[in-house]
Amino acid sequence: MKIDVLTLFPEMFSGVFNESILKRAVERGAVQLNTVNFRDYSTNKHKKVDDYPYGGGAGMLLTTQPIFDAVEVITKNSTKRPRLILMCPQGEAFTQEKAMELAKEEHLVFICGHYEGVDERIRQELITDELSLGDYVLTGGELAAMVITDAVVRLLPDVLGKQESHENDSFSTGLLEFPQYTRPVEFRGMKVPDVLLSGNHKEIEKWRREQSLYRTFTRRPDLLEKCHLSKADQIIIEEFKKNVSKP
Repeated sequence: MKIDVLTLFPEMFSGVFNESILKRAVERGAVQLNTVNFRDYSTNKHKKVDDYPYGGGAGMLLTTQPIFDAVEVITKNSTKRPRLILMCPQGEAFTQEKAMELAKEEHLVFICGHYEGVDERIRQELITDELSLGDYVLTGGELAAMVITDAVVRLLPDVLGKQESHENDSFSTGLLEFPQYTRPVEFRGMKVPDVLLSGNHKEIEKWRREQSLYRTFTRRPDLLEKCHLSKADQIIIEEFKKNVSKP
C-alpha cells in the first residue's frame, strides 16, 4: 500500500511514521508512507494556500490550485484512482469497519484540512471520502490522518506478525474484546480466571465469547443492535438483561 498525506505541517508526522508498528511496516515493505507539503505547489509568489471566503465570514479557506496540482502530481502514475480522503469534522465517523475497507486499497491520499475548511470544488472534484474521528473540531486534519493511518496499516498482511492479533480486536467482530491476562497467575491477590489455565480450548472460547458479550452489553449496548448474534448469544444477552432488572 502507498499512503500520501497532503499537509502544511509534514514535520508532525516524523515521529509517528518512524516509530513502532508503522516503522516496522515500512521496513517490511508493507506500506510506503509519504508526506507532501502542498504549499510547495502554490503558484502564488508568497506561497499562499488560503484566502477569504466569497460572501464574507470569519476565517480563511484552503484554495483550489495548490491541492489540485499536488494531487495531480502524486497520482499521475496511478493505474487506479486512489481513495482521496478529506479529514473533516463534517465527514463520516471513522470506524473499525471503515479501517478494514481502506486496508484493501492500493493507494490512499489524505488531505489535511485547516482554517475554516476547503474550497467546495475540492470536495466536488477530488474527494472520494470525508472522515471524522468524532463530534469535535481539531486545529487541523494531521492528528486524525495519523490515527487513521495507524488503524489501517496495522490491518495489512504480516504487519502485526499474526493475523489473529487483530481479528479479535474490539469492533473487528462487532463486539468489544474479551478481558486478557498474562503472567503472573496471581498478583496482589488478583488471580487469572481458572478457565484460562485449564487448557480446555472449547471452554476458553466459550468464556471469551460470553465476556465479549457482557463487556459490550454493559459498555456499548448500541453495538449489539448491529452485530450478528447467534441463538446462543441471544440467550446469554437475555440472562444479562434479567440480572440487570433484578432488585
